[in-house]
Amino acid sequence: MTILESPLDPRAAVYDYVLPAGESWLHPIRKGQIFRILDLEGNQAVDTLFYSAAHPEERYSATDTIRRQGNLYLTAGSALISSEGNVLLTLVADTCGRHDTLGGACAAESNSVRYALDKKYMHNCRDSFLLAIGHADCGLTKRDLASNINFFMNVPVTLDGRLTFADGISAPGKYVEMRAEMDVMALISNCPQLNNPCNAYHPTPVRLLIWDPQ
Repeated sequence: MTILESPLDPRAAVYDYVLPAGESWLHPIRKGQIFRILDLEGNQAVDTLFYSAAHPEERYSATDTIRRQGNLYLTAGSALISSEGNVLLTLVADTCGRHDTLGGACAAESNSVRYALDKKYMHNCRDSFLLAIGHADCGLTKRDLASNINFFMNVPVTLDGRLTFADGISAPGKYVEMRAEMDVMALISNCPQLNNPCNAYHPTPVRLLIWDPQ
């Protein structure tokens, strides 16, 4: 776990948007730009995927990222590796300290299996991803939804190799910041999940900022 603050001033950002809880976001980030996700109220899970803007079939790979860094969690200094072995983005600042690579995105199927059959039709991240790409000419389909990052989410791995969805370790104002190493598309579902403790059963908005290269 590495805590590293950023020197960047939000007033100098070229993009500044508050994404409501439960909403999706698809946006380009150019090579060299810095992208920040700020947890406004604390412990919100931000399900995130990245794709090469030039070749969307090249995407964030959890497997390659974990193998390259030898660590299940992301923090300052982590490189997000693509399915082609290239670096998509590098985490350059982080005041939360640890982010999940294994928990995946909630879906109708996982809601019904994990919680209850009557939870199947609740709003979920997979549907948010599909809604975003379905309303954009981005070259992505549901087949392109790979295993995602869960920024700010706390999913400890037990000694016997099981995943546990635990209380969050973030707090209001915590953020993670990354530098794009190529032109990428960022796809986010600001998780609407009401059934696990990672967000204290209360989804909240996040702030998204982009700075041009200094």
